[in-house]
Formats: sequence, C-alpha cells, structure tokens
Amino acid sequence: MVRSTTADTTGSTTGSPSSTQGPHGHSREDVEKLWSLIKGVHVAMMTTLDDNGRLNSRPMATLSHAGFEDGTLWFFTRADSGKVSEIDRHWRVNLAYAAPDKQDYVSVSGIAEAVRDRDKIRFLWRDIMSTWFPNGPDDPEVALLKVSVDQAEYWDSPSSAMVYAFGYVKAKLTGESPDPGDHAKIAFQ
Repeated sequence: MVRSTTADTTGSTTGSPSSTQGPHGHSREDVEKLWSLIKGVHVAMMTTLDDNGRLNSRPMATLSHAGFEDGTLWFFTRADSGKVSEIDRHWRVNLAYAAPDKQDYVSVSGIAEAVRDRDKIRFLWRDIMSTWFPNGPDDPEVALLKVSVDQAEYWDSPSSAMVYAFGYVKAKLTGESPDPGDHAKIAFQ
C-alpha cells in the first residue's frame, strides 16, 4: 500500500501533542524515514537535463551532516562543471538512492541551484572533501549544489533471506503476494 503525504518543510506539527500530522497532512514519521534512508545510502545518482533534451546522471555524495530540516539536500561540486551549466538552464533534478542489499530505494525530485557562498561552503566543509578539492574551501572553483525537495518517494522492503524465502513460499502456496514493505510518496510543496 502506498501512503501519500504532504510535508511541511519546517517539520512542525499541528493538532494534539501526540499528533504526527503536519499542517499539510503529512506524516512526520514518513519524512523521518525518508531522511534515514537517504543518510543510509550516502551517494545519489543526480540526473539533470542538457540543452539537447538528454538526461545526464552522475554519482553525488549527499552532505548528511547538513541535515534535512528544511527539505533541502546539499552537495559539493566544481563551479565550472557541466552539471552546474545544466542546472543553470534546467533547474529540475532527480536524485536516486539505492541500497539493494537492504532493499531500500529513494527517488527525490526538486529544484537545484549552484551556491557560491564562501561562508556556507566553509560551514559544510569537511577535511575529506580535500580529496576532490585539494585547494580547500576557499578555492573559487568549489561550489555547493542546493536541492530544494518538492517530492520524494521511498520503498523499504524486508531484506533478510528468511523473509524473502517466506514471501516466496507464501506466494506459491496461497497465490498472494508477500508484503512489499513500506512505500510512501511525500509532497514537500
């Protein structure tokens, strides 16, 4: 079963103190689950659109230490990269996260923009970034990509061999499909 929810990007909740519904009817648990799955994968395939209408994808490391409180994902990039040029003209992107060993999958779409704010770059900088940007956070070629998420979808299925085997046997004996696990669509806008 698919749950469709709308997330308030502030993460606030309304209603009774025990309410898990935000002002737009979203489930805070779904948003927390989404962020947990994203943090568990670390690297997304970011897809952009070029001027010829072709989709281009490349791996990008999500800056999980930046958090997800406002529905924003952050990535480091080179300011002169092809993806930045594509985003400057076609700002809609998709991020695909997959952990097949755990049967966890996430698809995120949103609006991307290049950010060249040195204070923000320094704030998000970690020493490991020197591997890709040896001149450090003050290098004018270092930029950030900010993705403001407008919708996301996740699938979190049981992954153990025993659960999978049980599902297979159940399907063979009863003709019923096994429980596919959690699946939710979340609208952030």
